[in-house]
Amino acid sequence: MSHEPVERQPPSVSLRLGPVVAGSQGRSGAALGAALAFALGAVALWATNALVGKTLLAAYPVSQVQFLQFCGAALVFALIRLTSASPSPLAGEGGSARSAETDEGCSSEVRRWRSLEHPSSDLASRGHSPGARPAARPVLRTPQGEKGRSALAAYAVGFIGLVGTMVLQYIGFASMPVIEANLVAYTWPLMTAAAVIVLGRPRRPLLLGLAAALGFVGVVLVISGGRAQSWFEGSLVGYLAAFGSALCMAFYSLAVGRLAVSPERLLLPSALIGVALTFAWCLHDGVVRPSGAHLLLGLYLGAGPMGLGYYFWSRAAKLDHGGRIAVVAYLTPIASTFLLTLSGESLSMTAVAGAVLVIGSCLAVGIEGTETRHDVQNDR
Repeated sequence: MSHEPVERQPPSVSLRLGPVVAGSQGRSGAALGAALAFALGAVALWATNALVGKTLLAAYPVSQVQFLQFCGAALVFALIRLTSASPSPLAGEGGSARSAETDEGCSSEVRRWRSLEHPSSDLASRGHSPGARPAARPVLRTPQGEKGRSALAAYAVGFIGLVGTMVLQYIGFASMPVIEANLVAYTWPLMTAAAVIVLGRPRRPLLLGLAAALGFVGVVLVISGGRAQSWFEGSLVGYLAAFGSALCMAFYSLAVGRLAVSPERLLLPSALIGVALTFAWCLHDGVVRPSGAHLLLGLYLGAGPMGLGYYFWSRAAKLDHGGRIAVVAYLTPIASTFLLTLSGESLSMTAVAGAVLVIGSCLAVGIEGTETRHDVQNDR
């Protein structure tokens, strides 16, 4: 047997210790297609968020709208959690089989690599030499400690991504014109693309950055629609809240694909914390009894844009592994504008030009991402 730990370590450890490089090359195309389907499903739900939220905020305080929203999201995440077949608290999206790979496969791969580098320690761990049992225990104990720390980090990511994003977004909706808050909050795909440029070593970073910037310009054109209106009519708190919401969502999109926790297990605790926090907020602001229709709209905001929207997006991020699928989120304000058009708003040629820029940006970033992944595979 030849012992080559430098060449053997990266493939074996990277395939087991995280979902970032998981999967074979033969399944990469199917995974990318599934990621796109989940992302488009999330976009379809998110497109209704601003319109429904604006309707409810006209009659109720933001605390009560958020309470109804988190209640609806918690119900959806609990239902998904109950119907999930994976028993492990750190199960990935592939069920119990993926959980076994994540929780037990890590330690077995690490032990196998250590046996290549130190054969005597492997024999000792198998009981072939005196003092074998004390030497074997530290190998098994270390992954368990890492699993506990990764679980805490995962729940922190879920709290920032769900509670931070939605609470700050709706503070922005209530403190400034919704059309402007929506624009500022949806700068998070641009932030994600910028992070990919900095961290992902693309072949043409300037082209990727230009494509992302053009996509952002297209979003501005679509939302403004070429209308003559005065901007920056809201409060400074509203703009800061909307920008903070964008930061939270960009962080979540980049981090969730690198976690070994399934979306329903990650988001359910965050939704329950959101229910508790917004309930206390409602008690402070005062509660207005909602009508039946408004109650259903509030629960829809939680079950649809927040619940299933976040679940679909989390699945897409786990399958994409590169952060480039986040550019699809540029389509959310586009779809929102079309919904407003159906409700009576007019769509100008300026908005149409903006839509063309957004679609072109998505295509450019997608092509760049595909070429970068081929280069990485060829280097290996």
